[in-house]
Amino acid sequence: MQRVFIELQYNGRAFHGWQRQPEARSVQQDLEEALSTLLRSEIAVMGCGRTDAGVHASYFVAHADVPIEAIPLGESGFWQRLTWKLNGMLAEEIAILSIGEVASNAHARFDAHTRRYTYWLHNRKDPMLHGLSARVFGDLDLSAMRHAAEKLVFRGDFASFCKAGGAQQTTICDVRSVSLTQPEFHRFCFQITADRYLRNMIRAIMGTLLDIGHGRKSVEWMDEVIAAADRSAAGRSAPAEGLYLSDVRYPEAIWRRGDAGMTGGVKP
Repeated sequence: MQRVFIELQYNGRAFHGWQRQPEARSVQQDLEEALSTLLRSEIAVMGCGRTDAGVHASYFVAHADVPIEAIPLGESGFWQRLTWKLNGMLAEEIAILSIGEVASNAHARFDAHTRRYTYWLHNRKDPMLHGLSARVFGDLDLSAMRHAAEKLVFRGDFASFCKAGGAQQTTICDVRSVSLTQPEFHRFCFQITADRYLRNMIRAIMGTLLDIGHGRKSVEWMDEVIAAADRSAAGRSAPAEGLYLSDVRYPEAIWRRGDAGMTGGVKP
């Protein structure tokens, strides 16, 4: 078997999340079926994480094991051609960026040392953003939201932002950085980078920040929420459509983003 890392993007509106579901469409299922058809062998893929229903990924990594007999000997450009063929077979909601060989023990999920999520908001009706950004109503106090968001940069217990029923064994996370910008008059972008995330964590954080941004709660309330270690202490979860997995990083010895050339849909 030859293990490969697959870099991809997807629009989550059409899917019930990344992970296979018994009776619902998922990104994992679509990718596995396309790979299995093209390689004429049952192919399983493992993702770098699990996005929920309606959540997008502007950058996502998965790994798969490809039978050696499916790889032509002495033929260059095989992975680029496979990338091109996959993009022709998969629905418009999924794009394969690249496929590249990695060591047999490289793991898309467990070897990732940081992941970044991006949450997009807009507060003016904009049909071009429908389903791709969360619409909020009214003005936002960005200064208050930034000060509250800065309180999230630490290594510790994020249980207040964890949806009940998750399979995680610990609620300890290491949040390395946060930012909140306003790239356009009616658009806002929140980014967070951490070693790991809890179920529904980013949407719970965003909902909490929105309560502060709308003046319903003070900046200091964020300290109380964190200390409570109780999901009921935080704000309501923000909508899924604003959330994107936007970056995943690995030790350079395992994988560097774009290693395989980012050929995308270009036929070699």
